[in-house]
Amino acid sequence: MFIDTGWSSLPKFGEELCGDNVEVVKTDDSVVAVLADGLGSGVKANILSKMTVKIIATMLEKGATLEEVVETIGDTLPICQIRHVAYSTFTIIQAKKNGEIYIVEFDNPSTFFLHGGQVAAVPFRETEIFGKKIKETRFQAAMGDILVAVSDGIIHAGIGGVLNLGWQWENVADYLQRMPKPILNAKSVSKRLLSVSDELYAGHPGDDATVMVLQIRDPRTVTIAVGPPKSKEDDQILIEKLQAENGKKVICGGTTGTIVARYFQQEISVDIREMDSEVPPIGVLPGIDLVTEGIITLSKTLEYLEKSHLSGDIPAKHNGAADLTKILLESDEIRFLVGRAINPAHQNPDLPLNLGLKLQVVTEISNILAQIGKQVTIQYL
Repeated sequence: MFIDTGWSSLPKFGEELCGDNVEVVKTDDSVVAVLADGLGSGVKANILSKMTVKIIATMLEKGATLEEVVETIGDTLPICQIRHVAYSTFTIIQAKKNGEIYIVEFDNPSTFFLHGGQVAAVPFRETEIFGKKIKETRFQAAMGDILVAVSDGIIHAGIGGVLNLGWQWENVADYLQRMPKPILNAKSVSKRLLSVSDELYAGHPGDDATVMVLQIRDPRTVTIAVGPPKSKEDDQILIEKLQAENGKKVICGGTTGTIVARYFQQEISVDIREMDSEVPPIGVLPGIDLVTEGIITLSKTLEYLEKSHLSGDIPAKHNGAADLTKILLESDEIRFLVGRAINPAHQNPDLPLNLGLKLQVVTEISNILAQIGKQVTIQYL
């Protein structure tokens, strides 16, 4: 099982910072995701919710009990003396790779659990810990199940405007059940839900709104061969590693493509249906999901990934770099097979294309992918 996580937030209209925060901690056997909603909005709420998610996630990661976590939160974030409510509410979801789910809620809307595309009832039990009423539940999830936690800004969307009483929990549940299938990833669910909330607020959110999603599914893997091995004797190793891959396969570089095509006794054809002045055309090779040129395409892919990391947008273009970017962003486990052979064409001192540049670009691409939660490995040949 792979546990995909994604979240999206919308600050209250007129505020630069969102008063909600999300923290995700991944261990060898589980994922712990925490959503906190700070009292009020703006900078103060943002700081309070950030403190809450950091404290909870760190303590749970270190093995603290729920009682210890709640006690620490209670000591750190006391009750507001004016409103007599907590400075921050929270939802904790722990999902283990064997499907065991543990949810803890304190004054946040109840978590949505989608099983078989339908919102299923989750039996919570209520306990009191250090004066705080806590709801918790444990159950077994299955492949394809989705957990959605929201701050109250989501279920209040449209209140007093488009909807008299707001969107409400039941309406959100109905929307989640009607979402277009198949669901690509957890991030897409959070973005869709937040987008509808923004529309109900008519672009002027009356409260901070956050959606945190966990999706249980098979991992999506891709192996990317970049350049030929340093020794020709290792060409066979490259082929074997590509053949052993069950997920997607990508080849970057003409020489690498020729090695693979020769082994499979195939020829690479060029896809000229959509030409791009910035990126060389895509190749087509049976058994390989994407064949591209080398360093130019990789450099453009790095550029696309940097922009996507900042904006969250996926390039709408159709070229080798855009297609590679989409594959990388849709994959969970990414493996680079980087050949260290020096391309004679790159030894011209007037050309800035060389082995060092290729290794640097692959490293920078890997760093960005790791920052957004991908599992990346690089093997040199």
